[in-house]
Amino acid sequence: MNIVERVKAPTPKFFRVLRIIGLSLFAASGAIVAAPIALPTALVTVAGYLTVAGGVLTAVSQTAVEKEEGSAASDDEQDHAWSEGE
Repeated sequence: MNIVERVKAPTPKFFRVLRIIGLSLFAASGAIVAAPIALPTALVTVAGYLTVAGGVLTAVSQTAVEKEEGSAASDDEQDHAWSEGE
């Protein structure tokens, strides 16, 4: 399964909730970083870290997929295929 198929595949409910939390963190911290008033340096630094954390959380949550029932290859077989570049 390539990255495009993973992103288009259905996402489990748990990861949809995490994706929304990540987007919220990303948006709130972006607003703090871009605020037109002077804010304490520590607050802006923490907001920068939250921007990165929100982006990573969103990206990971978007690529999580439900395991298909009756898939032919086990996890070990998939790892072996990945290591050989198939």
